[in-house]
Amino acid sequence: MRKLTLMEKISYGLGAVGKDMVYMLSASYILYYYQDLLGVKAAAMGAILLAARIFDAFNDPVMGVLVAKTRTKWGKFRPWLLIGTVTNAVILYLMFAAPPAMDQAGLTAYAAVTYILWGVTYTMMDIPYWSMIPAFTEGGKEREGLTTLARSCAGVGSAIITIVTMMAVHAIGGANEVTGFKYFTLIISVLFIILIGITCINVKEKATVDMESPSIGAMFKALIQNDQAMTVVISIVLINCSIYITSNLVIYFFKYDFGGTGWFNSYTVFNTFGGAIQILSMMLFYPVLRKFFTNIRIFYISLGMAIAGYAALLAIAFTSMNNVFVLFVPGFFIFGANGILSVLTTVFLANTVDYGELKNKRRDESVIFSMQTFVVKLASGIAVFIASLALQAFNLSSAETTDADKLIDFSASVSRSSQVGLRMTMTLIPIVGLFVAIFWFKKRFILTEEKVAEISEQVKAARG
Repeated sequence: MRKLTLMEKISYGLGAVGKDMVYMLSASYILYYYQDLLGVKAAAMGAILLAARIFDAFNDPVMGVLVAKTRTKWGKFRPWLLIGTVTNAVILYLMFAAPPAMDQAGLTAYAAVTYILWGVTYTMMDIPYWSMIPAFTEGGKEREGLTTLARSCAGVGSAIITIVTMMAVHAIGGANEVTGFKYFTLIISVLFIILIGITCINVKEKATVDMESPSIGAMFKALIQNDQAMTVVISIVLINCSIYITSNLVIYFFKYDFGGTGWFNSYTVFNTFGGAIQILSMMLFYPVLRKFFTNIRIFYISLGMAIAGYAALLAIAFTSMNNVFVLFVPGFFIFGANGILSVLTTVFLANTVDYGELKNKRRDESVIFSMQTFVVKLASGIAVFIASLALQAFNLSSAETTDADKLIDFSASVSRSSQVGLRMTMTLIPIVGLFVAIFWFKKRFILTEEKVAEISEQVKAARG
């Protein structure tokens, strides 16, 4: 097979930018849009988002089977990629363009239907996007390099949404955030179709490539028989749940606690700093730490950093908090730890593959890595449900505000008890979750670097 051209690499990377822009927009703002702006009950939204995320996680293997069985003159991946992108973009727009005349029950049903359809159509394009890499690359460095490029581009897409969304929403709609979200989402949807269109036009696949598609049953069988994979998976759930609870509530913290009529500017500045630190932690901090410490030691250091960051955030929240730059201190520790942990959990999961092969006489590589997507979605569903219950309990919503087109300091209208409850939920619950992850991992994980090297040699000997 010929080498990839620069145009093919750029085209594939642009697809990742568009793909993760729409994912981050949905994941970060759907709860805020329906609960805070439109007034749908937080508990109802939490239940919808949890059920949809779990359904979506189970839907991944089904979509994998459909793609694997597809045969067309354009290949098996690109047709699904294009169809999934167009339908997902349309539904994304509809999801953030809810008819204003609907009552509570109607809005709840509308949110449920559009969000579930969005998840299904996103899976329709996400599975073929990542699965098509073997169809147009050679193995080894070329494939690894393209995967790394695509993951980096995906990070760029996520960062763009994190940084610009609230500023763009207010620039488009003024104080009327509902209008701002509607037209901002339209812009993102069009960009999404264009970027994936570039991928489909310039990246040619081999229609004959085979694709592994593990079933849900195969996933759980592999986990049950591989105690180290189970240890890592549960650790990922605990860590991601803890971090996602905070990420779902941070916009409420800036709006109802940090306050001010320009709260969205402070929110944007904080997210910009956090996104930069998270990228630096993966590309710079982790490699530096790796020169001095083992991965397991770095894992504990990172969890300690996150816990210290949450403790600092809680302490700072009980001060006057009149300067967003003060929040950079806990933000550095939390975002930095999150970036390093995302690298480490992938490394640990990879190490369990050889262990499973030695123990079970079967290599479950594709099955184990499919579980990573599954548990990340499961963790995000649990986290958003917990965050929704907190919002319901603290009665945080701007939907009843009569001056929808006027900039308001919402923190002035929120009770002190609600602000304290919000702070406790976004700091203490994550701290507890991270401590549980430490104790679980320390008790169960045995794959030290020496053990991994020993297992690798035994696997090689068994094969040869």
